[in-house]
Amino acid sequence: MFDQIPNLWLAGVELWLAGGAMVLLMLGAFAGEDSSRTVTGFSVALLVLAALSLVLRPEIGEAFHGAFVMDTFAQVMKVVVLIGAAAAIAMSVGFARMENFSRFEYPILIVLATLGMMIMISANDLITLYMGLELQSLALYVLAAINRDSLRSTEAGLKYFVLGALSSGMLLYGSSLIYGFTGHTSFEGIATAMESGRNLGLIFGIVFVLAGLAFKISAVPFHMWTPDVYEGAPTPVTAFFAAAPKVAAMAMLVRVVHGAFEPAAIDWRQIITFISIASMVLGAFAAIGQTNIKRLMAYSSIGHMGFALVGLAAGTQSGVSGVVLYMIIYMVMTLGAFACILCMRRSDGIVEQIDDLKGLSKNNPMMALVLTALMFSLAGIPPLAGFWAKYFVFLAAIQAELYTLSVIGVLASVVGAFYYLRVVKVMWFDDPEPGFLPMAGELKVVLAISGLFTIFYVVIAGPMSDIATAAAATFF
Repeated sequence: MFDQIPNLWLAGVELWLAGGAMVLLMLGAFAGEDSSRTVTGFSVALLVLAALSLVLRPEIGEAFHGAFVMDTFAQVMKVVVLIGAAAAIAMSVGFARMENFSRFEYPILIVLATLGMMIMISANDLITLYMGLELQSLALYVLAAINRDSLRSTEAGLKYFVLGALSSGMLLYGSSLIYGFTGHTSFEGIATAMESGRNLGLIFGIVFVLAGLAFKISAVPFHMWTPDVYEGAPTPVTAFFAAAPKVAAMAMLVRVVHGAFEPAAIDWRQIITFISIASMVLGAFAAIGQTNIKRLMAYSSIGHMGFALVGLAAGTQSGVSGVVLYMIIYMVMTLGAFACILCMRRSDGIVEQIDDLKGLSKNNPMMALVLTALMFSLAGIPPLAGFWAKYFVFLAAIQAELYTLSVIGVLASVVGAFYYLRVVKVMWFDDPEPGFLPMAGELKVVLAISGLFTIFYVVIAGPMSDIATAAAATFF
C-alpha cells in the first residue's frame, strides 16, 4: 500500500478534482436545486486551487509504471485547461439566473470533464489516454444536452454522442492495431518498436488513432458535429466546448505524435499537414455565409485548429512551442468572444444573430471596443495577440521548409478576416438595434481580462514565449 504513495502524490491534482467532484455531487443531491449557487462557487474554487497547486508545487516524474507522466508540458497545459474551465463555470452564473438554468449538475460535470482532460494531458499509455478521453467525453455528452426543455440542446447532445462514439471506435481500432504490431501500449514501448521498422498495419493504426484524436479538436474531415453542437448547446456550454477541451485534445495529440509516433514522423506529418490545410480552408470559406454568431464561432474554431496544426506539422521544438502559445492565446480570445455573446440579451431573452449586434458601438461602446479587438485578434491583425499566435506557427513551418502549407495558411487567414471584419462593420457602421441588458459582473471581469491580454499581449510576449519554449523542450 505504502509503495503507491509516490504515485498518488504525483497525481494529487487529479485526486483532488475527483474527490471534490464527489463531495459536491453529494452536496447537490442532498440539498437539491437550491444548492446550485453554492456548488458553482465551490467548483470554481476547486479548479482555481488545483491550478495554484500546479504552479506553486511543480512535480516531475512518472507514476503507475509509466502510464501517467508529469512534466513541464503537462503542467503548463493543465494550468491553461483549469483556468479555462473555471472561467467557463463563472461565465454561466448570470445565464443560469436569467434563463432558469440553475442545475447543480452543470459545474460538477465540468469538473469531471476537466478531470478527464488532466488525465489525457498526462497520458503516457494508450489505455490511460482512452480512459481520460472517455471520462471527458461522457461528461461533455451530458453537458451538450443539459437543457432538457430545449429541442436544440437535446439534438446537439445526441449528435455529439453518436459521432463521438464513432470516433472512440476508430481510436480503439487504431490502438488495437498498434498494440498488435508493436506488442506495447506504452508510448515509449511503441516508439522503440517503431524504430526497428514499420509495416502497413502499423500505418493503418496511426491513421485511425489520429482520426479519433482529430475528432476531439474538430479538425476536418471530422468536424461535422461542431456547428450543430455549438449552436444547439446552451451558450455557456458552447463557451466551455470551444476553450478547455480543445486545449486538452491538442495537448494529447502533441504528446501522442512526439511520444509514441516520433519514429514515424514522415508518416504522421503528412496526415497532420492534410487535416491542417483542410481545416484552415473550410474554416475560412464555410463561415462566410453564417448569420448565427455561435455557428460563426464554430467554423472559426475549426479554422484555428488548422492554424495550430501548422506548428505541429513542422515536427520541431519551435513548432510545438508555437502550438502551446497558439492554444493559450486562442483560449483567451475565445472566452472573451463568448463573454460578449452571453451579453447579447434583451428583455425578451438571449439573441444569437450577427445582425443583433448592429449599432453596438452607440449602445455599448466599451463592449463594442473589446469585441472589435477580439475579432481583429482572431483575424490575426498585428500587433494583437492573435497575430503573434499565427506568426510563430507559420515561422516554424517555414523553418521546416513547409512553404506550401505556410502560403495556404496565410491565404486562408486573409479569407477568414472577411467574416471577422463583417462583425466589426455591423457593430460600428450599421443603424443601431435595441440595446442589450446590462452585463453581469462576472462577464465584465472575463471581458476585461481577455481584452487587456489581447491588446497588450506584446507587454508579456517574452514570458509567454519562455513558458511555451520550456513546455516544448519536454519532447526534444
